[in-house]
Amino acid sequence: MEGDIAQMGQFIGAGLASVGMGGAAIGVGNVVGNFLSGALRNPSAAAGQTATMFIGIAFAEALGIFSFLVALLLMFAV
Repeated sequence: MEGDIAQMGQFIGAGLASVGMGGAAIGVGNVVGNFLSGALRNPSAAAGQTATMFIGIAFAEALGIFSFLVALLLMFAV
């Protein structure tokens, strides 16, 4: 009985950690949406800002990957 409760806690924790992956998706959408909004206002400056957009996407995705890693650790760690 105790093992079942511990396993249930692991799965609940992994599910809560997975919420961070949704947050990363929202963050990437926000970064790209704001870039496109600025690029449509000033197309001549858009070419110089694409590297900054990709850096922002990479940071947002890194948080999602860390969240995924924590979820896996909670599920399969002993």
